[in-house]
Amino acid sequence: MTDVTGSSVSPSSAFDLGAFVGDLTIEEDLNGDDISLEGLQQELEECKNDEVVANILSKGTKLRDYTKGVENDLRKVELDSIQDYIKESDNLVSLHDQIRDCDNILSHMETLLSGFQAEIGSISSDIKILQEKSMDMGLRLKNRKVAESKLAKFVEDIIIPPRMVDILIDGEVNEEYLRTLEILSKKLKFVEVDTMVKASKALKDVQPELEKLRQKAVSKVFDFIVQKLYALRKPKTNIQILQQSVLLKYKYVVNFLKEHGKEVYNEVRAAYIDTMNKVLSAHFRAYIQALEKLQLDIATSNDLIGVETRSGGLFARAWEPLKNRSAVFALGDRINILKEIDEPALIPHIAEASSTKHPYEVLFRSLQKLLMDTATSEYNFCEEFFGEQHMFYEIFSGPFGVMDEHFNTILPNCYDAIGLMLMIRIIHQHQLIMSRRRIPCLDSYLDKVNISLWPRFKMVFDMHLYSLRNASVKTLWEDDVHPHYVMRRYAEFTASLIHLNSEFGDGQLDLNLERLRMAIDDLLIKLAKNFTKSKLQTVFLINNYDMTIAVLKEAGPEAGKIQMHFEELLKSNTALFVEELLQEHFNDLIKFVKAKASEDPTSSPDKPITIAEVEPLVKDFASRWKAAIELMHKDVITSFSNFLCGMEILRAALTQLLLYYTRLSDSIKRIPGGSALNKDLVSISSIMYEIRKYSRTF
Repeated sequence: MTDVTGSSVSPSSAFDLGAFVGDLTIEEDLNGDDISLEGLQQELEECKNDEVVANILSKGTKLRDYTKGVENDLRKVELDSIQDYIKESDNLVSLHDQIRDCDNILSHMETLLSGFQAEIGSISSDIKILQEKSMDMGLRLKNRKVAESKLAKFVEDIIIPPRMVDILIDGEVNEEYLRTLEILSKKLKFVEVDTMVKASKALKDVQPELEKLRQKAVSKVFDFIVQKLYALRKPKTNIQILQQSVLLKYKYVVNFLKEHGKEVYNEVRAAYIDTMNKVLSAHFRAYIQALEKLQLDIATSNDLIGVETRSGGLFARAWEPLKNRSAVFALGDRINILKEIDEPALIPHIAEASSTKHPYEVLFRSLQKLLMDTATSEYNFCEEFFGEQHMFYEIFSGPFGVMDEHFNTILPNCYDAIGLMLMIRIIHQHQLIMSRRRIPCLDSYLDKVNISLWPRFKMVFDMHLYSLRNASVKTLWEDDVHPHYVMRRYAEFTASLIHLNSEFGDGQLDLNLERLRMAIDDLLIKLAKNFTKSKLQTVFLINNYDMTIAVLKEAGPEAGKIQMHFEELLKSNTALFVEELLQEHFNDLIKFVKAKASEDPTSSPDKPITIAEVEPLVKDFASRWKAAIELMHKDVITSFSNFLCGMEILRAALTQLLLYYTRLSDSIKRIPGGSALNKDLVSISSIMYEIRKYSRTF
């Protein structure tokens, strides 16, 4: 079954709309002006899901009957309610009375609270007045405390206690005196700085007494400190210990004089500068004089690379008497001074007792070390004791003058180039040490010494250079193919300077060494030309080049460029000597091989080689090749100073001989009927055996 909207409904929930409205008469409905059925269907649709409406509709009850039932129920409930009120009338009357009593009580309480509120308002006003009075009293109390504090401080700063007067006038200068001096200094600063204090009447009473105390204190501490300074002048006084253990304890005395006795402070300062200037100057002068007794003279103006140092005799070479000639050109153990750069300075009387003499660079390092340590100590003391750094230079003007005087005497007479370069390196190391100490006081002095050393080194170096350029070949030449002493000097001198320059890479020094190398090259060639035989010239050059290379190798890889130059010369001269040696013993064979036995087997000579040409060569070689090799061996042994170099040259000669003979054998094989000479040919293996035999002597 479907409703008017077309929706399906179950039979139980269905109702008859016609039956429901059947009792309504249209006439009755039309009589009402306000009644309208518009929207009735929509309302019915909305109410069909209502539980009450659904129950009514499901039971089929008519709306009018249901309405009457509801009205009857409401009337009954109303009557029942009236009966309930009648029953509870006494209780309601009682409740009304209670409410009226509560109202009276609340009215009375309202009156009391209004009175309390008025009284509280009055009390709040009184509290506010009391609070204002309290704040005013607190402010006045605070102001009075501040005033009392300032007044107490003023009184404390301006009064002079009797105990303080007694200490400053009659007391000894000790720690208590220094503390009292600090108090006096504060009082003097107080009355000088504060303008309000200057205007106070109390100051007029106290200031004269303060001034008297100041003058007395200044006078007393001046006498005390001057007495301590005079102790520095006593002989054999350890100045550093006196400064650290005595003077620094009283450094506040100097501060007091600087602040409250400037003129007296200047006198103390001048007295200290004068004292230390004289004392240190005397110490350095005495130390220099003691060191001079320990000096070992190394070189004179004649000790140059190219200067002849022989005495009479054609072969004799007697060196001029010199205490340590090997050190003139060779560095040797002198390099150790750079490893001992920060060792303590020499103690002269101990060194003198051992009768040990030292090259000047050892004394130079010791003198500079003493100067550095003394300057460091004095610089730090001036800064800590006087609060000044500049006065150091006034103190050391004397010691610097003594040092300058010493160097002005030593340097013009120094011809030791190795020693000069060592001193340059020592100065560089000392500059690094002072830099690590963060002490700048010797910067200008060390720079000045360094600047004075370089020109002297350059001058001495140029003397060596000019000695080579201007050397007399006739005087220097010796009829001896072994290494020349001039070349050895050059090698040792160059190796020494290269070694000293290894960590510094001084380009100017490298250029000077190159100039020196060119000069020795020219001189060596001139000396070699004095030999009548070309072979002897070559042997002379090889010996000298080999010796030079061996010495340069000791200088390390830094000698690479110069060493390579001499290695190239050695190589070219070795090849030349090998050819000369072979031509001396196998001249015909070499001429034939070079003329007709081409290295290229496919090429053919202009004229065919005949057996008649080669047979004498083959037989000659077979008859004396071993004897010739033995002669070559003896020649090499006697010609070359370096055995290893000689044997290397012999092996090169034998190898070259093998190549020549191999080319001869190959050319014989290409001659028609050349096999007839096979019986006279020396086998290649036999020659190889001889080469290996001499090679085993290495």
